[in-house]
Amino acid sequence: MISRTLLLASTLSAASLLDVLPACAAEHGMAAVYSYRGGRTASGERSRPSGLTAAHRTLPFGTKVRVTNHRNGRSVVVRVNDRGPFNRGRIIDLTPAAAGQLGFNGLAPVSLDQVER
Repeated sequence: MISRTLLLASTLSAASLLDVLPACAAEHGMAAVYSYRGGRTASGERSRPSGLTAAHRTLPFGTKVRVTNHRNGRSVVVRVNDRGPFNRGRIIDLTPAAAGQLGFNGLAPVSLDQVER
């Protein structure tokens, strides 16, 4: 009887944890700045270098991601609206506005945490 209760409690705890954990585990890697002035993104939107948007290889369009710069601890929430980056070692491409909020120009080591979908 006690073992069934413990098994049930541990199963409920694991299920509760899965509800609380974000759908996307943190990713770590390099971010780059990019912009297509006046062009279209993979989602069909017109690109805006002043917007807080990003390109990611696999996350669905519209996903909001918190990007944290490892060098200075600053973070910004961006919305995925494009595909990329296509360079080895990079995990996300950010608009100039998003990179500016993170305090870098060019490349920076970052981590990604999914905020919402």
